Amino acid sequence: MSTAKSSSATERKVTTHLLQEMKVRNEKISMLTAYDFSMAKIFDRAGIDVLLVGDSASNVIAGHETTLPITLDQMIYHAASVVRGVERALIVVDVPFGSYQGNSRAALESSIRIMKESGAHAVKMEGGEEIKESVLRVLSAGVPVMGHLGLMPQSIYKFGTYTVRAREEEEAAKLISDAKLLEECGCFALVLEKIPAKLAKKVAQSISIPVIGIGAGGDVDGQVLVSHDLLGVTQDFNPRFLRRYADINTIAYEAVKSYIEDVKSCDFPNKDESYA
Repeated sequence: MSTAKSSSATERKVTTHLLQEMKVRNEKISMLTAYDFSMAKIFDRAGIDVLLVGDSASNVIAGHETTLPITLDQMIYHAASVVRGVERALIVVDVPFGSYQGNSRAALESSIRIMKESGAHAVKMEGGEEIKESVLRVLSAGVPVMGHLGLMPQSIYKFGTYTVRAREEEEAAKLISDAKLLEECGCFALVLEKIPAKLAKKVAQSISIPVIGIGAGGDVDGQVLVSHDLLGVTQDFNPRFLRRYADINTIAYEAVKSYIEDVKSCDFPNKDESYA
């Protein structure tokens, strides 16, 4: 009898095909944002399925109010850092604002740069019918595309608010139509952000590709959170859908306070921490 370990989802390198298998098996997909080598390495070692190099780096790393300021070069820098820390997870990169909307050629050039210069596995773009041409052109080059519907942070000035989207019948119908369109175009997965749970469930049941939710209830194929929110690094963002699994902000604050006290009192470094 063979003693070799059987292959499982926790051991296999995650691909777009494996995500599809997970949906068929009703195995939930875990996804987190990552922006640097060290944290990506921890998340990958923990067994995360998908790492999103999110344009949320504009908020949690650079301190901007929105995701709009981050550039393509900056996204590639973050993505390349994440790639170097990962062995198993699928790495998806947000194509930043202004790098694909209304121009399919720019979308293709941006996506190819991301793939070639970072080593990532796929890109993500926000929108439905309005970005169809860009999605098709990027897919035609063999670049896997993840869609994103519902609340779309890159369009925040159009929405004017971060409240729940698609509560009204007309917007909900468009969202369902856009989800089916993105599937037909060839997207391998779809993120639904901040929409009613019943609508998200309906979308997940009506298309065959994996649906990842953030503020979209539990009846989808997986969940994604911004890692800085999950870990409690950020403190002033408290939406209903966020569950904090740690309080890194307080831990780091107390650690630094202790370090300062030890330096000021000459307790650090001590004899054992010095070289003869």
